[in-house]
Amino acid sequence: MISSIFGKTKPINYIIVVTFLFLFYWLVQFYLHNPVLETEEIVFKIGIVAVLMGSVFVSDFIIQRNKITGANSFAILFYGLLCLVFPETLINTRAIVGSFFTLLAIRRILSIKSLKNTKLKIFDATLWILIASLFYNWSIFFLILVFTAIYIYEPKNIRNWLVPFAGLVPFLAITYGVLVLANSTYFITEQYTFELQFNKDYFLNWAVNAKYILYILLNIFVSIWAFLKMGNTGVGKVTTMRIISYIFILGLVISVLSFGKSNPIIFTFFSSSIFFTSYIESIEKAKFKELGLIFSILLASLVFCSTLFLS
Repeated sequence: MISSIFGKTKPINYIIVVTFLFLFYWLVQFYLHNPVLETEEIVFKIGIVAVLMGSVFVSDFIIQRNKITGANSFAILFYGLLCLVFPETLINTRAIVGSFFTLLAIRRILSIKSLKNTKLKIFDATLWILIASLFYNWSIFFLILVFTAIYIYEPKNIRNWLVPFAGLVPFLAITYGVLVLANSTYFITEQYTFELQFNKDYFLNWAVNAKYILYILLNIFVSIWAFLKMGNTGVGKVTTMRIISYIFILGLVISVLSFGKSNPIIFTFFSSSIFFTSYIESIEKAKFKELGLIFSILLASLVFCSTLFLS
């Protein structure tokens, strides 16, 4: 049933996932975060949930455009399930917006493999990451991904290495100009003051520890499985999966650096959904694939119920 619905790319799949995310987002806001919201806050959060749903569409677009997985909707299903497993990340509005702009950068980075308009794609990716950093400062670490892509696809062209620095100039000029007009020049120094927000008490919570350790271990397992199953599918696809792995690692580093009750684990959801999709796709028998999806949904629901019980 589940595999037959999400085994194809149909509009109904997007409707199911975004409807779930919309309802689940408000459940988290009212039950786990703040039971009383002012009108201004509700309007603001409507914009945030729209960005969250936009992240689902952008993720699916990237995956289908680059043929990272098969023609199915498993990835967006797992994206929704990851939100269910980590409801605390939906409280972090800055991370939600930052991850959306990071996805726009990833879209340009992965398209560099065609070696067409390379400099323009590098420039665009740099700007999207810098914009993301305006909302979540640690997302600026994804600039490492830009240089990694240059090294992988076209390292011998010296000008490619200079493009990210060229992208920094207009970003700083426009941002500073807007801040001067708004009389808020202090924003830059405040936003780009990187302080470790490591919450010791939260980290030592055994339930939280178990959830994150299990999440990391599962991703390591399914990513290794995905690489092994690729075999001789082609250098291009293996290279793409390497970049997906780097995205996950960078997202994980950002999460660890600001590990707390509203940590930005959402930065790893894109890569993680691809890993889990690759694993489900590798299951040849339909009944076992169905069981795998059912188990994933039940496990995510169980983790969420545990979170409610322990909160």
